[in-house]
Amino acid sequence: MPFSVLMSVYAKENPQYLKEALDSVFSQSLPPDEVVLVEDGRLTEGLYAEIRSQQRLHPQLKTVELEENQQLGRALGIGLGQVSHPLVARMDSDDIAVRERFAVQYRYMMEHPEVSAVGGYIQEFDDAGTWKKVKEMPLGKEIDHYIRYRNPLNHMTVMFRRDAVMQAGNYQHFPFLEDYFLWSRMYAQGAKLANIPQVLVHARTSGNLFRRRGGAAYCRRYLKFRRIQRELGITNRRQFLKGCLLSIAISLQPGWLRKRVYGVLLRK
Repeated sequence: MPFSVLMSVYAKENPQYLKEALDSVFSQSLPPDEVVLVEDGRLTEGLYAEIRSQQRLHPQLKTVELEENQQLGRALGIGLGQVSHPLVARMDSDDIAVRERFAVQYRYMMEHPEVSAVGGYIQEFDDAGTWKKVKEMPLGKEIDHYIRYRNPLNHMTVMFRRDAVMQAGNYQHFPFLEDYFLWSRMYAQGAKLANIPQVLVHARTSGNLFRRRGGAAYCRRYLKFRRIQRELGITNRRQFLKGCLLSIAISLQPGWLRKRVYGVLLRK
């Protein structure tokens, strides 16, 4: 069964990081049959040059050009509509996939036809290349509890069945929660989610990540998401209230404290 990779890039991203990400995709032990790269609005000359260079080397790289920036959820939704194959691997434009990633996930999806989406662990590193911590994810039945309070899959590691995602309504606009929103809708429809207990992606992080994922606006967005989870039947009243309290506590912390909480409590 052939498979595709789905990516999105926008103007503020670094051409060198995009190169490293695409190089890691095309140097896989099991390379993809197609890579769909959504150009989310007008890009810089450096990004265009890198994309043209990659296309000369890899004709399976297909671009989807959007005139205006749509943000990640909408961009991925449009891109998924252009994907040709039933299995799709997500990849971020500044991360690095380990060489066996696609082979491991492809084999898993072939052996587990009941699974709609499978992710794995990430090893985080900062812009200077200093390796940080491994973010492990829940396995098996643990996902049923985990999804009520936290995102159960590392988005940049996921391989999914295109039909299952489309059946759940495709990617939708929900800034910073696009993937969690999608997994929740899939889960509510009975889709089975899974994680492979090994690092699949080296994920680039920075201090800005923790600052962006906080503040009053982010908190309101997360509380809206908790209400949606309740409406989908994922949480009962007690779980809904617990999720709201956790979201408020994390979102309204100072940025430096949020970074410490993520680093000490939420990573290993």
